[in-house]
Amino acid sequence: MNLIFEELIASYLDSGVGQSCDFLSSELSDGLVLNLAGHEMKNDMKSAGIGQNEDFHKDLTYRKDKIHWLETTTSNSSERLFFELIDLWISYLNQTCYAGIMKSEFHYALYEQGSFYKKHLDQFSKNDSRVFSMIMYLNANWKEGDGGELVIYKENETIKIAPSLGRMVFFDSGKYEHEVLPTSVTRMSITGWLKRS
Repeated sequence: MNLIFEELIASYLDSGVGQSCDFLSSELSDGLVLNLAGHEMKNDMKSAGIGQNEDFHKDLTYRKDKIHWLETTTSNSSERLFFELIDLWISYLNQTCYAGIMKSEFHYALYEQGSFYKKHLDQFSKNDSRVFSMIMYLNANWKEGDGGELVIYKENETIKIAPSLGRMVFFDSGKYEHEVLPTSVTRMSITGWLKRS
């Protein structure tokens, strides 16, 4: 895994957006896809909101995805392997880059046909504990024209990223506005944040 971690760090230092196409193995991705589909069948995927605490609200003109939070206490084998991978990544990041990450939080995200998430920052205005954003894609058959790409807005550049299976994207939560373009097919991912508190 160290080679993949180094790839993420090197691309992050080069462009401000770390990427790896092999962060999730095909076996782990398959297990997580099954879990997400199971939550959807049980109606556990809920419409996502915007903001935090007293500022929390739902606005389907701004965001139309559905989410289900992952728990570190899970007994599911794929989710346990996922959290083991995240722990390895956080440990490597802290040891090599002195990142000071103490916590993390992740959820499944489901974008059904026509869903999107307009331009936003991941860091809350009243809480800066989110340091790095991570998105891991679970779409085995994504192709050009399916939509659902991640668009990251830098000062002098726009980065457009395909939501292909196994890919992980990593960037500063409070630095870059980004959006998910409307999708014409079902788009699945795990999204989360590395936190200092």
